[in-house]
Amino acid sequence: MTIEGSPQGAAPDLPGGSQMRASDAERERIAEVLRDAVAEGRLDMEEFEERLDAAYKARTHAQLEPLIRDLPAPGAVPGAAAPGAVVAPAPLPADATGLAARDGWAERIGGTPTSKWAVAVMGGFGRKGTWTAPRAFTAFALMGGGEIDLREARFEGREIVIRCFAFMGGIEVIVPPDLETHVSGIGIMGGFDHRGSADGDPTGPRVTITGLAIFGGVNVQRKFRKEDQKRLKTERRREKQARRDELRAERRERRAELEGRRAERRARGHDLGH
Repeated sequence: MTIEGSPQGAAPDLPGGSQMRASDAERERIAEVLRDAVAEGRLDMEEFEERLDAAYKARTHAQLEPLIRDLPAPGAVPGAAAPGAVVAPAPLPADATGLAARDGWAERIGGTPTSKWAVAVMGGFGRKGTWTAPRAFTAFALMGGGEIDLREARFEGREIVIRCFAFMGGIEVIVPPDLETHVSGIGIMGGFDHRGSADGDPTGPRVTITGLAIFGGVNVQRKFRKEDQKRLKTERRREKQARRDELRAERRERRAELEGRRAERRARGHDLGH
């Protein structure tokens, strides 16, 4: 991903504390700006997911600031103050983070686990929807496949460990963008995808995904919740329709203007003929 004004893979040397360590609250504020941008159609989904992943992995202000440099961000951007200025963190909402209030992590922690293990032998399994993930969940796939979707899940506790073992098979784990996730599995003649590792909302659960893949694979993906996807698609459709209506109105105005000019020329010709 390349951000305008910042070479790919290099953090800009910014004044005003650009190398200061970023806090979880600052990462969340950047993530919120990115969510607003994709909802407004300023970013497509692919670019949004790249920037969001970079925001949750950022360690300094210099890594955060380029992610929203080309976006209209409300308030000050961490690390973007003038030379010599004192950078003060923006005030947090009363509940410490607006995202926590919106997503309701507190309401999703606690309860009896739906299941503590899943097995697929030359077949498949799925854990998705509003199931309750246990503190320790074990998934095993032998010449088969499975899906573990945590986007709508509840959690038995704040610390969740998912152990995935894939032998000549595959397991996919799907997490929402704001869920803290750490991947530490090993792939032998197979693959264990660590790209899903990222910090998340500090008020939510912490999920550790570990295990082993031999001649198989474990894939960890960060995806929007279904209602968020529907909302973004609806907003994009509305924006496209509004733009189409605007273009139609402009074309009607141009046609009316051309007709007016033609009528004026005809009137002038008629006057000259007399």
